[in-house]
Amino acid sequence: MVMVLNLLLLVFMLGLGLTPPTLAQDDSRYKRFLTQHYDAKPSGRNDRYCESMMKTRGLTTPCKDTNTFIHGKKRSIKAICEDKNGSPHGETLRISRSSFQVTTCKHIGGSSRPPCRYRATIGFRHILLACENGLPVHFDESFIHP
Repeated sequence: MVMVLNLLLLVFMLGLGLTPPTLAQDDSRYKRFLTQHYDAKPSGRNDRYCESMMKTRGLTTPCKDTNTFIHGKKRSIKAICEDKNGSPHGETLRISRSSFQVTTCKHIGGSSRPPCRYRATIGFRHILLACENGLPVHFDESFIHP
């Protein structure tokens, strides 16, 4: 009996040891998404904003062609991954039911090496995300709601 309990305890402990890396991987993809695409309260939202944000967020080695920053609350963006604020779109993506304030930064030519110059476009639009385990992990730049 004691041997069976020890074996069960060992299996349980091994299971606990395997769980955190999976959760950490999911969390790291979500954190990368936030780094690349989230800015709760932007200041300026002009070309200088784009150049500063792209550099600060590590998106200029090489110069990323296009990047969109989503403004608002994290919980509203996360809700797209659920039925609260999102609907399935295609095979693997989800589209927001509500519009979000965004700033899109577009590289305006020249070398793909720094210093990078960007043009800002501001507006509101529905956003298209890929989600894993209830968290956004990818922003689809190709979708622009007219």
